[in-house]
This record gives sequence, C-alpha cells and structure tokens, in this order.
Amino acid sequence: MCGIVTLVGDEARHMLNVLRMKKGDRVILIDGSGTELTAVISETFAARDGRECEVHLTVEGARVCDAEPNVKVTLFQCLPKAGKMELIIQKCVELGVSAIRPVHSRRCVVKPERNENKLLRYEKVSQEASKQCGRATCAKVYPPAELEECGFSDFDLLLIAYEGEEKLSLKQALMEAKAGILANKDQPRIALLIGPEGGFEQEEIDRLMENCPNARSVSLGKRILRTETAGMAMLAMLMYELEE
Repeated sequence: MCGIVTLVGDEARHMLNVLRMKKGDRVILIDGSGTELTAVISETFAARDGRECEVHLTVEGARVCDAEPNVKVTLFQCLPKAGKMELIIQKCVELGVSAIRPVHSRRCVVKPERNENKLLRYEKVSQEASKQCGRATCAKVYPPAELEECGFSDFDLLLIAYEGEEKLSLKQALMEAKAGILANKDQPRIALLIGPEGGFEQEEIDRLMENCPNARSVSLGKRILRTETAGMAMLAMLMYELEE
C-alpha cells in the first residue's frame, strides 16, 4: 500500500513544534478503524501568512494493529460528578474499551445534557488516549441516555457492578461465561454497567435482570469502589480473564 497523506492543524503542529520531526523521519499513522500505516515525512510547511502547519507523508505499508483486544467492550457509565468523565474515558480507552455510553439513573446527581462541545471534548480525549497507548481504533463516546432507554440485546453478556451482590463475583461470572454463552465466539460483545456515586436502586437491578437474559449482577470484591474507579477495575479484570 502506498500513497500520500497530508496532516494539518493540531496534528501537524504537534509533529513539527512539539516532537520536532523533520523531512525523512518515519512515523506510524492510525486510521481509527484498526489499521496502522508506516510512513515517512516527505515535506513540511511551517505556519505563516495565515497558512496552517502542514505535513506531507508517503505511506509505505499497512498492517492490522495487534494492540486491539479480541473482545468488544462497551462501558455504560452512570453520570459521575463534574470532572470525572474525562478521566474515566482516558483510562478505559487505555485498557481497551471499544465504546462508552454515559447513562442517567435514578440516583445520579448530575442531570443529562446534550452538549455538543462537551461530546467533542470527550471524543478528543478518546483519540488522544488511543494514540498514547498505541491503539489504532478510537473508542466511540455516545451522548447521554436514560438507563431505561439503553438496549442491551445486541450484547452477548451484560455485567452489572452492584455493591449489593453477595453471591456472584466478577471472576465467577466470567469463568461461567467463557464456558457457556461466550464459548466459541471469536469477538464477544460485552456491556459493563457502572452505577453513580449513590449506587443503583434494587428495583433498577431487578428490572435489568428480568429484561436481559444474559445479564449478571456481580461483586467487584470486599471493598466498595468509587464510580470512577469501578469501570477501570472491572475492565482490567475482564481483559485479564478474556484477552488472548
């Protein structure tokens, strides 16, 4: 595969002004869908006379990125208090999440809002985290939704982190799923549901378990984790058990 790629704006400025790259330097580009491109810088143009920085690269080859997990995980994160969502997105992208959906449940303090600027900011956080950890896909960040509106029928397994669960641990649920509903699936689709600071109401858990046959309410251990910690911990444990 060969061709010319042109970078402008933030990406070009970062390469020229921060990384101090120059003509002849080799780089790895990602296309956002799982492919890495090997390229060499052929021309650079500094910003001047109202013109943006510009970098021209010659693509020499392409390959599937091996940093992507073999499991597709979507994090349904109940809205945390201000300032926590960006951290959740950043760290969960590093850990391998495929998509993130902010969710509003009964005990959420934060009200859902459709803020395009905030959503663009979240997507940028996801992109930066992907680049930092060497992934070639960018986790999609969706607008907030009400818990009752979230559909889980497309997933092979729904895991609900619930502090009131006393029987089933995450490890047990994953071991059972590997031997059962996830067996022989090349790329299983799993949803993780994390509650807000106040946790879920029992009625919410009961409704989810009733409406979704593949739902499992699980314990994450003897300690109650903060909402911004729970998703990261759950994702890390899941990847350890399922990633090949």
